[in-house]
Amino acid sequence: QVQLVESGGGLVQAGGSLRLSCAASGRTFRWYTMGWFRQAPGKVRELVASIRSSGDTTYYVDSVKGRFTISRDNAKNTVYLQMNSLKPEDTAVYYCNRNPPFDYWGQGTQVTVSS
Repeated sequence: QVQLVESGGGLVQAGGSLRLSCAASGRTFRWYTMGWFRQAPGKVRELVASIRSSGDTTYYVDSVKGRFTISRDNAKNTVYLQMNSLKPEDTAVYYCNRNPPFDYWGQGTQVTVSS
């Protein structure tokens, strides 16, 4: 079972930046398309960005295009999410997972953007 540990969240003012990291265990990490998901209070968890195993193809939900960048380092079993120009509507718990996700999740990392 691949374990997923997210970090890097915090409280930031609108317009600020954060960089999220996700450390994954296991040698199979490099085979997977990975994604960052988020869940805001009262809302369904949504896919924010994903990156293929080789890192050559990425996907972003429209609401974050041009502001967020997903990347990965397969040697470190880590996937990143650079978030710039943050908005209050980006406030959520952020999770990483395989895309499509495993049937389990890490603890997530809280991102709070104040206006």
